[in-house]
Amino acid sequence: MADVLTKEQRSFNMSQIRGKNTKPEIIVRSIVHGIGFRYSLHKNNLPGKPDIVLSRHKKIIFVHGCFWHMHKCKYGKVKPATNTNFWQEKRQGNVERDKRNIKQLKKLGWQILVIWECQTKKAEKVINRIKKFLEQG
Repeated sequence: MADVLTKEQRSFNMSQIRGKNTKPEIIVRSIVHGIGFRYSLHKNNLPGKPDIVLSRHKKIIFVHGCFWHMHKCKYGKVKPATNTNFWQEKRQGNVERDKRNIKQLKKLGWQILVIWECQTKKAEKVINRIKKFLEQG
């Protein structure tokens, strides 16, 4: 199936997709800050440049987009109609890189929580999940 957008339109759409400061990430940051924790962002000296780093507590929160990191929800299961092989390889590469980064971080003694984009749509659940993660020893 041919792309319904022109090359220029597709290029513009793709350029608008951010890797940092996404809406789900900002929601999670706001929750963490509201609970009373302070954090750093995108520490490039750690594997995977984690979205939220709580150094004092040795905890990390990743906020993953469902599509880009192939979550098992309806948003993560979407298969692009065009350039299917490219996107499958790209997304699978993200998943494998995530696993490697998490494994390395755990070896370094970090505790990790992954929040999925779809989970940020249910405020009470995500707040409770984050509180439980941050308040455990």
